[in-house]
Amino acid sequence: MTTGLPSSAPTRILLLRHAMTAAPDRFHGAESDIGLGPEGHRQALTAAEALARLRPHAVYSSGMRRARETAEPIAQRCGLAPGIIAELHERRMGSMSNATIAEVRAEVDQFIQRWGAGDIDAAHPGAESYRELRDRVVPPFQALAERHRGETIITVLHGVVIRVLITSLVESFSPADYHRIAIRHVAVNDLRYNDQGWRIAGMDRDAGALVFP
Repeated sequence: MTTGLPSSAPTRILLLRHAMTAAPDRFHGAESDIGLGPEGHRQALTAAEALARLRPHAVYSSGMRRARETAEPIAQRCGLAPGIIAELHERRMGSMSNATIAEVRAEVDQFIQRWGAGDIDAAHPGAESYRELRDRVVPPFQALAERHRGETIITVLHGVVIRVLITSLVESFSPADYHRIAIRHVAVNDLRYNDQGWRIAGMDRDAGALVFP
C-alpha cells in the first residue's frame, strides 16, 4: 500500500528476532519449524507491550512457526493483523539442522569467518551460503520498505537473516561485521530507509540493538 507521503520521509523498520524456542540449545534452520517455549511466549508478550507504544503501521513475520508465534501477540497488542513474508524464512542449515549448538558452533563460525574474508559462497553441505541468503532475502525486504514509505513497521525474523540483511543493505556494514549485530531473542535492530539508502539507529551499548528484557 502506498502511503502518499513524500519519498524523503524516513521509513522505520524494526528487525526483531523471534523469541526463544522450545529447544534453545539447538540450531533450528529452515528445516525445523519448532515453536516457542514458555520463556519465548513470555518474551513475546513483553516485547508486544513495549513495541505497541511505537504505534507501528504494520507487523510482518516469516512463515515459520517461531516467528509467527512471536509476531501474533505483537500484532494483536498493536491492533493489527500480522502479515507473512515467506521468503524471509530461516537459513537452510543442511547437515547441521537440529544439531546442538555446542556440537557445531565452531564449524558454523568457521564459515562465518570465511564470509567476512570475502568468500560469500562458502557453506557446509546442504546449507545456504551468504550469497544465496542475500539473494533470497534482500529483494522482498527492499520491496517491503518501498511499500511502507514513511511508516514504522515491525518484522519478526531469524538471526542469520537479520545479520545478512543488515550487512547487505547498510553501507557502513559488510559480512565482516556479522557478529556486531545483536540477535539475542527479541533483540531489535532499528533500521531507517529513505532516498539516500539504509542506516541503522537506536543501537545499545553492547551489540547494536535495542533489547526488550
